[in-house]
Amino acid sequence: QRGSKAMQTTRVSFINDDGHALSGLLDFPTGAARAYALFAHCFTCSENLKAATNISRSLTDAGIAVLRFDFTGLGESEGDFADSNFSANVSDLLAAARFLEQEHRAPAILVGHSLGGTAVLEAAADISSAVAVATIGAPATPAHVRHLFTATRQEIDAQGEAEVSLGGRPFTIKKQFLDDLEQHDLPQSVAGLRRAMLIMHAPLDDLVEIDCASELFRHAKHPKSFISLDKADHLLSRAEDSRYAGTLLAAWASRYLPNADLERGGVADEVTATTNIAGFRTDLLVAGYPMVADEPVAYGGTDTGPTPYDLLSAALAACTTMTLGVYARHKKLDLESATARVKHNKVHARDCEDCETSEGKIDAFETTLSLHGDLTEQQQSRLLQIADRCPVHRSLQSEVKMKTRLAG
Repeated sequence: QRGSKAMQTTRVSFINDDGHALSGLLDFPTGAARAYALFAHCFTCSENLKAATNISRSLTDAGIAVLRFDFTGLGESEGDFADSNFSANVSDLLAAARFLEQEHRAPAILVGHSLGGTAVLEAAADISSAVAVATIGAPATPAHVRHLFTATRQEIDAQGEAEVSLGGRPFTIKKQFLDDLEQHDLPQSVAGLRRAMLIMHAPLDDLVEIDCASELFRHAKHPKSFISLDKADHLLSRAEDSRYAGTLLAAWASRYLPNADLERGGVADEVTATTNIAGFRTDLLVAGYPMVADEPVAYGGTDTGPTPYDLLSAALAACTTMTLGVYARHKKLDLESATARVKHNKVHARDCEDCETSEGKIDAFETTLSLHGDLTEQQQSRLLQIADRCPVHRSLQSEVKMKTRLAG
């Protein structure tokens, strides 16, 4: 996608209430995730639907991580689709939300396409972290999909099941699936939701008529919004339609998230780190500023951010140049800018002539300074001395007390 940032995608799996492993794709933005979104694709579709990929990319471009997954019995997820139903889809969504909360961060945004949108509206009441809910071409009631089985309804009633062609693929539909559709009062659920809601629908949708959007909008409470998808088809099969939907969705959702620079109150002296235990990628909140850390691919990471030692080197480099700036301003030196290049290595203690430690390896930081300005040799020499007096430099060389405890 032209103008789009890189999107890092990780394969994940989690267990649903029936003990089946559900397969998903977790898309990360290039920096730290501003928030997490949960995406439910259309009925019988999979996580790899091109429209879902394009919408996810638009969200990651806005700094929002996205989990899209296959419902029970679809794609690479375990279980038998024939034994699933709408209630099972809702249950799978709740399992996906728990996975995000346990491994990363609870979802703030819920997005659903087609019947996935209907399932999202049903599940939203039980996902307290969600502040914004969006649907794309969603039926106003689960029972709306009954028309897909008109030709086989008599066989399903008589035999208990029948093979149905959906989207050009065969699926076994059991009577319990149709019976379950009748058990959900979606308008009542929507009316009681009271979350920011966006309804996106194409007027020419040939599978779910535009009246469904009107029905959902009528029951929803403010703040609620509607966006027409113009001439898009139900599956948003044209790339420009799915990108349009994704771009508008990202802009709308961002309104209900904390500002990109985050509120910093109460965290000025605190750093938090949350790691995906399946790998090394770590979301950082450094004094309220979002960052990300990782390890190189060669070490089992995904290389989406600097390593912890890179960050330590960065702290030393930044502190060094800041200190030089303070000194130069105080002494009125003609220092236009200062650049510090820091390299970290592990070296054998026996190779260090001026180290107290004589065994094993020690950490070695080597800083190279570039000073720009009309400076004499004496001034440059003095700035070199001042560089070693920066607070981080002193902390690394002095006695440090460290303590770790369990929260709560």
